[in-house]
Amino acid sequence: MNDKSGCVSLAQCFFDYSTSKILVIRSRKVGTLNRFTQALVIAYIIGYVCILKKGYQDTDTVLSSVTTKVKGIALTNTTELGERIWDVADYVIPPQEHSSFFVMTNMIITPNQTQSKCAEIPTPASMCTSHRDCKRGFSDARGNGVRTGRCVNFTDSVKTCELLAWCPLEKTIEPSDPALLADAENFTVLIKNNIRYPKFNFNKRNILPNINNSYLTECVFNRTTDPDCPIFRLKDIIAEAQEDFQTMAVHGGVMGVQIRWDCDLDMPGSWCVPRYTFRRLDNKDPENNVAPGYNFRFAKYYKNIDGKEFRTLIKGYGIRFDVMVFGQAGKFNIVPTLLNIGAGLALLGLVTVICDWIVLTFMKRKHHYSEQKYTYVDDFGLLSNEET
Repeated sequence: MNDKSGCVSLAQCFFDYSTSKILVIRSRKVGTLNRFTQALVIAYIIGYVCILKKGYQDTDTVLSSVTTKVKGIALTNTTELGERIWDVADYVIPPQEHSSFFVMTNMIITPNQTQSKCAEIPTPASMCTSHRDCKRGFSDARGNGVRTGRCVNFTDSVKTCELLAWCPLEKTIEPSDPALLADAENFTVLIKNNIRYPKFNFNKRNILPNINNSYLTECVFNRTTDPDCPIFRLKDIIAEAQEDFQTMAVHGGVMGVQIRWDCDLDMPGSWCVPRYTFRRLDNKDPENNVAPGYNFRFAKYYKNIDGKEFRTLIKGYGIRFDVMVFGQAGKFNIVPTLLNIGAGLALLGLVTVICDWIVLTFMKRKHHYSEQKYTYVDDFGLLSNEET
């Protein structure tokens, strides 16, 4: 048996075979390092993988459906419409959406529009000096109608191309501040959320079993006193997102209602309850406030006694609420348990590698340890001695 420090040739190194050798080092420093590293790995397996991350559980993601119902009454008094009551049919547009709802809070009203001819609003593209500047039949995508080919007076000093459009044209003014439907802050919305974890055949909804009809007619969500109530006041939703309702109501915006269902199904099903959070989703950067808020146009159509059609155009500003449901459920399963335990045991094997590296690299007697740990046996030399 010959001890050597390395291979004689590359071909010999390629066909080397290494077998394990147990080297017991009686050193307090090395022993402490070994136990400390083992303790860290065990703490990671038990504390982080098994307890914190529940590595013994199989998991599933939530499937969800959401419906909403808004309630509230507002009173306005405007020049265009006079004194008027606004109810759900007026300010919730459209009545049903997928996991969202819109509440109108402000508006610009252009009443009594009819299909007729009128001068276009002055812009660099619509201003003219003669009929030749107005091409008949041309429609500007950013304009309000189809040109008739005539250049007419918009004011005594400004001429624009005449249009065939809904006249008078929409008013180009800023929305009212404070918002016309300022009372919308007291509107309430009932959010009904049904969830399912198909892998575990588990179903639940946010109207919990302890909630009865009498409680539901009186409660309003409060994080301290009524955290399980599924009825939310709009002002409270905005306030939870650190926003002011009346400020947001002027130009509108987009709010996110987040419902999180994180359920440990090894525990009783009653422990699986929703957690509500709220945040503003649209941009409110004061340095980038081009086209702020949220608005769209809609019209209410009528016919007079002579059968002539006219309409009231409303540019509605409001708050869109998007309901987003997240969640993950876990339940004990032997397969992930064994996989995580196996991975943990593999990590324990790294402790020996780390300690060997430290001993053979940084210890004072590293050369002595290296000689004791590695022994080279030349198989060709042994055969030669036996033959002789």
